[in-house]
Amino acid sequence: MDIIITGASGFVGQNLALYLSNRGISISNLSLRSSDWYSNIENKACAIVHLAGKAHDTSNTSSDEEYFRVNRDLTIKLYDLFLQSDIKDFFYFSSVKAVADSVSSGLMEDAIPNPLTPYGKSKIEAEKYLLSKPLPPGKRLFIIRPCMIHGPKNKGNLNLLYKVVEKGIPWPLASFHNERSFLSVDNLSFLIQAMLEKSDLASGIYNFADDETLSTNQLVSLVSETLGKKPKLWHISEKFIRYIVMLGDFIPLPLNSERLKKLTESYVVSNAKIKDALAIQHLPLSAKEGLTKTILSFKK
Repeated sequence: MDIIITGASGFVGQNLALYLSNRGISISNLSLRSSDWYSNIENKACAIVHLAGKAHDTSNTSSDEEYFRVNRDLTIKLYDLFLQSDIKDFFYFSSVKAVADSVSSGLMEDAIPNPLTPYGKSKIEAEKYLLSKPLPPGKRLFIIRPCMIHGPKNKGNLNLLYKVVEKGIPWPLASFHNERSFLSVDNLSFLIQAMLEKSDLASGIYNFADDETLSTNQLVSLVSETLGKKPKLWHISEKFIRYIVMLGDFIPLPLNSERLKKLTESYVVSNAKIKDALAIQHLPLSAKEGLTKTILSFKK
């Protein structure tokens, strides 16, 4: 089996390519940064996994146009070429943020999209275009909406949280109570392989998430325990924290409104649809097992 991966040099791309190649799947990397990328698509491949995109910028320095140029326009060009090719499957990695910026109960695939950020809006516009085009016989379209992905080599908020705990800095946001879904890159890779191999899997939108949720306080405790430290949870007044955060929106402080939201909001995602479609009861790694593996990689 041969597949094409865009964004293969990124965190998810590297892990997915390694996972699949270790299981006998041949990987071709397609960079969309070259001016002639469209001429490098191999028709012999059976699938395109489109990971390349403009990630959500919590510092809010990226222009709106850049999100739409990368996440929507490049996806449209790639998908149009897919429709004209002999390639069977197209995997588009969208995001749960294409649907909602915050959810307390399990987010389902049929939720009415209401993205609030340029990132989310660019993703949902790409989704709408893909779904508007008739699929030729024998082709399949999978729109993947993952929640927060983590794993070895991840440099996102989980790594920042690890550094806070490692330095012995107390977690000052313990007064905020939430529940969050996470996604181990190993579970993500497992699902992609299973989808590739299930020839009768129906096209559609599929959420990706681990089976269980954790609160941020539980995550801080898990990092602490993995490091052999006692968790330091400070229950500072939410009102006071929000006042400090307002200052961070105007002057360079470690915490601003966007970062506070990402660290303390509830975001629960249901993975029931993809598990039902693949006839599986549990993903290979529990949420805690996957997070522990990621945390241990930071130690190394």
